[in-house]
Amino acid sequence: MNIECGTATHRSGSRSSWTPARSLGTSGTKESMATPTDPTTHTGALRARAEEHLRALAGDSARLREDQWTAIHALVADRRRALVVQRTGWGKSAVYFVATALRRAQGAGPTVIVSPLLALMRNQIAAAERAGIHARTINSANTTAWEETYAEVAQGRVDVLLVSPERLNNPEFRDRVLPALAAGAGLVVIDEAHCVSDWGHDFRPDYRRIRSLLHDLPEGIPVLATTATANERVTHDVAEQLQAGADRANTLVLRGALDRESLRLAVVQLPDPTARLGWLAEHLPTIPGSGIVYALTVSAAEETARFLREQGMEVLPYTGRTDPDERRSAEDALLGNRVKALVATSALGMGFDKPDLGFVVHLGAPQSPISYYQQVGRAGRGVDRAEAVLLPGREDVQIWEYFAGLSFPPEETVRQTLAVLDEADEPLSVAHLETRVDLRRTRLEQMLKVLDVDGAVRRVRGGWIRTGRPWSYDADRYAQVRAAREREQRAMLDYIATDTCRMEFLRRQLDDFEASTCGRCDVCTGRFWPTEVGTGRRRAAADHLDRPGTPIAPRRQWPTGMATLGVNLSGRIPAELRAGEGRALGRLTDIGWGTELRRVLAEDAPDAPVDEHVLQGVVRVLASWEWANRPVGVVAMPSLTRPKLVEDLAARLASLGRLAPLGSLSYRTARGPGARRHNSAMRLEQVYSELVADPELSSRVARLQEHTPGPLLLVDDVVDTGWSLTVGAALLREAGAPEVLPLTLASSGG
Repeated sequence: MNIECGTATHRSGSRSSWTPARSLGTSGTKESMATPTDPTTHTGALRARAEEHLRALAGDSARLREDQWTAIHALVADRRRALVVQRTGWGKSAVYFVATALRRAQGAGPTVIVSPLLALMRNQIAAAERAGIHARTINSANTTAWEETYAEVAQGRVDVLLVSPERLNNPEFRDRVLPALAAGAGLVVIDEAHCVSDWGHDFRPDYRRIRSLLHDLPEGIPVLATTATANERVTHDVAEQLQAGADRANTLVLRGALDRESLRLAVVQLPDPTARLGWLAEHLPTIPGSGIVYALTVSAAEETARFLREQGMEVLPYTGRTDPDERRSAEDALLGNRVKALVATSALGMGFDKPDLGFVVHLGAPQSPISYYQQVGRAGRGVDRAEAVLLPGREDVQIWEYFAGLSFPPEETVRQTLAVLDEADEPLSVAHLETRVDLRRTRLEQMLKVLDVDGAVRRVRGGWIRTGRPWSYDADRYAQVRAAREREQRAMLDYIATDTCRMEFLRRQLDDFEASTCGRCDVCTGRFWPTEVGTGRRRAAADHLDRPGTPIAPRRQWPTGMATLGVNLSGRIPAELRAGEGRALGRLTDIGWGTELRRVLAEDAPDAPVDEHVLQGVVRVLASWEWANRPVGVVAMPSLTRPKLVEDLAARLASLGRLAPLGSLSYRTARGPGARRHNSAMRLEQVYSELVADPELSSRVARLQEHTPGPLLLVDDVVDTGWSLTVGAALLREAGAPEVLPLTLASSGG
């Protein structure tokens, strides 16, 4: 289906006339004018050369699809802007690699591809080299090679330059490299273009800067945007953004059917995490080939990978916390079928290219059917059958709610940030802004990127500055985006419960007008995966999930800029004041203890003594803790929300472990530090000004150390930023404790 897209409307049918344009290559010489009557660009000769390049890229049997040829012709012969929305595996990368070869033969400059993930970049470079196309990349993982790459581009020896979207606002790259690169480009490609739109399932603020890049392109440089996951609203939004700049012809949109004939979609509803983990261990070995097991959180992915390895399966974790070298090694292991699966978060997503991937299993449901379709689309691109199995959990909605809390901040917070930058007489780093704006660093950075795209702030050497341009808070749009996300979540629940064709359901969510029953999914065939789990597997899963304990890493460095808040702390935390490595019973995001801890620590949960099951879990944490010196005493953190729970936990641990009950730290005022702040600097200022070890507690600590020297346990309910425990440990070290070991019920991380 070919659709012509204007700034506000879509229409199907025949293509309108194409407007020719001029372009400059890297040499500065004019390319020949491409018109519909030019025999070198508008006859079978061009298609024949395109077919030759495709065979070099994909093999002797490869032939161009009609929409591939339509896009290539629009880019090469007519220098148009085009958006290709086609399923994963359709051959979108072939379009821009073939177009690159043809444009380079015309004397055009290199193709610039904005690509979101390092895994995608590596695959694209390998594919390009097979076709004789010299590709290089600029990203955070190869900084030492940047100067060499710039030199090769200047010398005309690079055919394709892949750039991560974050580079577009790196001050040096943006000001020194990008203008010349864009002006001399032969083709600009935006891969995974749904990221451009804040209506898209994976919106990224860095991608919004592409609009500015496109606006400043000289006339005649063709632009291609590609994605596999865009509904009509996202398609229309991206197409409009592609038209940035004056006197642009309407964007050509090529949107195809999204059915994946190899995929066998299924949902297996199981009662609890133990059953899901046991099911995975029992059935994963029966699925042919290798694949991906997706989890919703880092901790769930790591935990699941550990369990499957214990069960004898060759699997590796792959998350945002995985070391970059280990990530690449894991990708290579999966590509080479040396592992059964990678157990991954969405960090392994767009662009991972393994045509023979045999399955994608989800341990927990993504937030939207569109995101789910994007992830299952990794499988079955080069095989006749691939399994896509979803194992939803009751805790999925709670995890969605947590991530929903990371949306664009309220207007008051944004205005405060702009005011702080207005008052500054020099650029402010994110670390310094944290002392003035109560947002976690990642969320603060995201907000600044959006404001940068809107023109309100600008990143320069040394930090961020205010541009002085007027800016308005688009509350209606942000509310509409939130409402769209909520609709997607409800649709995901509907997908899980549907009694109609699952592939048709997903395709309709993507506004695929050719959607129809697939005849392959569990609903269509009536063949459902078994829900029984063998006793041995269930017991092994239960034992694994019931295994308590996760480390709490000690803080080693005070936040930057604390003097701004009147706190005289900077640099490294002295070793004589530092906490030791602590332990938490579990993470709130765990699939094991996390479920219980979310119940006990919910905002509406009563403040009550810790129940026996949780207490025994903490006792087991202590029993397995391989400390150098056994603790001799217990101190409780003060709590304004759960004083009974924390004091009871400390007292019972002291009794069970025959440790000295030393009492509790305290706050200077009855109100305590106030509502919990979100970022490190502000939370530390709160705690530092309020938390104290009163003389009586300090005296008890000193007397204990005189008679029975040894570490102290410092007990709390939850560790979040870690600054309460850090300050508490420093106070107890000052009172004479040789070591302080934090112990909490839960960690909020991961």
